[in-house]
Amino acid sequence: MTSEKTLWGRRAALFGLAGTLAACGLPQLGPNKRQIFSGSVQEQGDAFVVSVNDRVTRATAVISSQGFDDSFLKAGILGSDTIRPGDTLGVTIWENVEDGILTTAGAPATLTEVQVDGAGFIFIPYAGRIHAAGNTPEAVRRIITEKLETQTPDPQVMVQRLAGDGATVSITGAVGAQGVYPIERPTRTLSAMLAKAGGVTILPEVARVHVVRGARTGAIWYSDLFDNPRTDIALRAGDRIMVEPDSRAYTVLGATGTQSRIKFDTKNLSAIEALAQVGGLVSSASDPTGVFVFRNEPAEIANAVLGRNDLVGAQRMIYVLNLTAPNGMFMARDFLIRDQDTVYVTEAPYVQWTKVLTALTSGISGARAAQALAAGVAPAP
Repeated sequence: MTSEKTLWGRRAALFGLAGTLAACGLPQLGPNKRQIFSGSVQEQGDAFVVSVNDRVTRATAVISSQGFDDSFLKAGILGSDTIRPGDTLGVTIWENVEDGILTTAGAPATLTEVQVDGAGFIFIPYAGRIHAAGNTPEAVRRIITEKLETQTPDPQVMVQRLAGDGATVSITGAVGAQGVYPIERPTRTLSAMLAKAGGVTILPEVARVHVVRGARTGAIWYSDLFDNPRTDIALRAGDRIMVEPDSRAYTVLGATGTQSRIKFDTKNLSAIEALAQVGGLVSSASDPTGVFVFRNEPAEIANAVLGRNDLVGAQRMIYVLNLTAPNGMFMARDFLIRDQDTVYVTEAPYVQWTKVLTALTSGISGARAAQALAAGVAPAP
């Protein structure tokens, strides 16, 4: 009887010690579910803890806005033949007399690379200064012909716009060839100009294109230029174009394959894809019922999620995903991760108890070894 009482006493002491160890300083990857829920508004904390369902996924499915305003979208295609200051023209003149003022009969006088000056004028011998800017090559041809007709009979004039140096754009960033490019007939739209620059050198799914025009700025996903042709805007002289990779990122912590800050690798990223990017859950440590997404949510979205209309300012939200629920994987597939989110996976409850038992057995073994050494006896293996 005494032995039985002693056994039960030892067991009680063991469980008491285990409870004490579990309640204090054992190592953790982070907070457990109980600790997270204790910080909720319902527990007088400052964060709203919300279980993810279909309504929540719809309310939170907000993608960062990318696009151009009407000032970009309504700008018409530039006339490729309109001459501007800085353009280079090629002028060729034929005369029908043996001794012409510029050439002999049948032989053309070619004036290569006639530069349009800053005021929009060009100079043609015997025709003088001619205002070219704003005109087409055909209009300039007629003007030159009229000027020369008073000095040589029936002159034949041809005018070509060789290069659009007066209407250029600059392209920088993740493109094949950065530089300054003229707006010409084949390159009057954004996608065509990017192709002229060698295309993008990063994954198209994460490439963002910024266009600065004067004081206005627009941005678009590179893939949208092809998915929605309306976004393929007409270019204007002086446009600055920059291609850069997506700068959005999220942080993953807890019982996952990798704990790190991860950049988005696609335009839209779901919770299930975010976990897959870091190697998924750890089968020996993760709690699939405790997948949390921490986020500062704008008031309008927080009100929609919580069914309220009184919240003002950004709200701390903690979204809970239970992957073991019948539709848990669907919820994780439909719930979108946003920039600066923190994804956290809690440890399975048994992991903490394993640590407790390890600490107990290590402590008991250490005590036995100490007693053996004190008695001058080699400790038992």
